[in-house]
Amino acid sequence: MAKTDTVLFDFDGTVMNTNDVIIASWQHTFRTIDGKEREVSEIARTFGEPIVQTMKRMFPHVPVEESLKIYRSYQYDYFDDLVTLFPGMKELLVKLRKTGYKTGLVTSRMRNTTYRGLEKFELTDLFDAVVTCDDTNVHKPDPEPVFIALEKLGTKPEKTVMLGDTMYDIMCANNAGVTSVLVGWAIAPTEEEIKGENGPDFIMKDAADLFRILEEIG
Repeated sequence: MAKTDTVLFDFDGTVMNTNDVIIASWQHTFRTIDGKEREVSEIARTFGEPIVQTMKRMFPHVPVEESLKIYRSYQYDYFDDLVTLFPGMKELLVKLRKTGYKTGLVTSRMRNTTYRGLEKFELTDLFDAVVTCDDTNVHKPDPEPVFIALEKLGTKPEKTVMLGDTMYDIMCANNAGVTSVLVGWAIAPTEEEIKGENGPDFIMKDAADLFRILEEIG
C-alpha cells in the first residue's frame, strides 16, 4: 500500500479565514447592483463554487465582467484587513514540512490575493506548489487543479490527502482519486452533502487531527 507523502490544502475557509471578506464583498455587490443585501446563508451556499458561475446565476441581467469588477475591487481594497489565519494552521504546515511531507495549495482564488494572504502570514515558503484559478481553465470539482499540483510535486493520487471546507473541494479530491478530508470549521456543507456518496473520507475537527488521520491512512 502506498505511503502518504503529500498533503494538499484549499485556501479559503481551510487555511485562511476569508469568510468575512467574501461575505462583505458579496453584500457590496448586491447593494451596488440590486440595491439591497441578501441572507448570509445564501452567500455561504456559494462557497467553493467558481465565481464566474456564481455571478452568472446571481446576476443574469448583468455582464459578468461588470459584476466581477464590483466584487473584486471591493475585495482587493479590504482583503488585508478582513482575513485571518485559522488556529493551528501555520503550526500544522511547519510540522508537515519538518516531518517530510510535501505540501501544496489548490485554490479557485486568483493568484494575486492568494499570495497576498500567504505573504501576510508568512506562509509562502511552507508550500512546495501553489495552484490558483489562473493556472487552469477548469476548476473544482473537476480534478484538473489537483492533477496540476500533483505533477508539480512529483507525487501520485494514492499518496495524497486533500483538505477542504466545501463539497467542491471534496468532490475535486474524490474525482482525482485523492483521500478527501473535510475541515470541521467549514460553514458551507449541509448534513446531506456530508453524508452523500460524494462525501469526504474523513472529517477533522481541528488542525491537530490531521496527524491522526495520516497515521490511520498509513
